[in-house]
Amino acid sequence: MNRLALDRRSQVVAALVEGTSINATCRMTGVSKHTVLNLLRDIGCACAAYHNANVRNLRVRRVQADEIWSFVYGKDKNLTLEQVQSGLGSVWTWKAIDADTKLVISYTIGDRGADTAKAFMQDVASRISNRIQLTTDGHRVYADAVEDAFGADIDYAMLVKIYGASNENPESRYSPATCIGCRTGVLSGSPDPDYISTSFVERSNLSMRMGMRRFTRLTNGFSKKVENHGHMVALYFMHFNFYRIHKTLRVTPAMEAGLTDHVWSIEELIEKL
Repeated sequence: MNRLALDRRSQVVAALVEGTSINATCRMTGVSKHTVLNLLRDIGCACAAYHNANVRNLRVRRVQADEIWSFVYGKDKNLTLEQVQSGLGSVWTWKAIDADTKLVISYTIGDRGADTAKAFMQDVASRISNRIQLTTDGHRVYADAVEDAFGADIDYAMLVKIYGASNENPESRYSPATCIGCRTGVLSGSPDPDYISTSFVERSNLSMRMGMRRFTRLTNGFSKKVENHGHMVALYFMHFNFYRIHKTLRVTPAMEAGLTDHVWSIEELIEKL
């Protein structure tokens, strides 16, 4: 079977992790769409397997969790009931990060329901070896999911943001509503009030929208298949943890967390996986 040379594969992966769409990547590198999608599938599966096996036994103090929306094939309002039931339409990416090292500890793709929340929190708990302080938004399914995963061995608080009325002015149609306040609720343990925050994970969500064309709003770069969406998410988080230097830390999150001693290159990423 023919296979792309390492330098060509590196060009394709580098384009994908910088937010370039599949078609644009094909035009830039001269690689066929079928080959790009096959490479994305292979490296996405390898990234997910590496993360699952190696991002474990973490000692962290403060964790922030959130979920970010995207869609596959089409928005819910434009799909039939059969298409929605098959997994198309709205897709949520659940993510937990270490507020100190910025390491993405765990991620899960699914709907926004209680079953996905429980699976996500079980995975977070399995990767951490000590008691943590956790902050989430006010999504109600978190409460039972956190209790099932951690029991009473956690300091857990919700941060609920209060937004003002939406502005119907056409000039601000795509601007978010103004946040006019926050309220917190302690659900377990004794979390430190100074560190009840979701700022880091929300800023990470912005990086995702800028770094993956599939998450960019008001474009036609959305995923056409759930599998491709998952492969790109796995590649993005692997790149974020091991390759991308965080400007504040001056090292990668994986280096700060002690999972590696150097910055990975794209070639190393491909060769290792």
